[in-house]
Amino acid sequence: MDNHFEKVKNYLLDLDYNIIHANEEDGVLWVENEEAGIYNLVIGCADPILIMEQFLFELSDTSAEVYKNLLIKNRDIIHGAFVLDETGKRVIFRDTLQLENLDQNELEGSLNSLALLLSEYMEELIKFSTENTVKA
Repeated sequence: MDNHFEKVKNYLLDLDYNIIHANEEDGVLWVENEEAGIYNLVIGCADPILIMEQFLFELSDTSAEVYKNLLIKNRDIIHGAFVLDETGKRVIFRDTLQLENLDQNELEGSLNSLALLLSEYMEELIKFSTENTVKA
């Protein structure tokens, strides 16, 4: 059986991601890529899947309108999606991939999707976290 953790770690290094922390026993990596605007991205190898989570912001407004706008924006995300933590206030980018057949291009696509989301929607993401109501 392949060591998925090492494979993912090597892919990340090849893609110029800095590994802030690695815990092979738990299968968890914390990575960043300043150029892509990605900080403290948590990547978990939980066979059979790889889970990527990036905390984005905490909502200042938890109205139905804000949640509706987040769901509408989800449609524009190439890979992954906005999700909420159990409090319903912390917005996280989350993506899952199959570890068995994972290749570097697939991982890069998910990472690029997060980078694109951060660069294209930063102003809107800031509004989601600071305004009382957000209009689509």
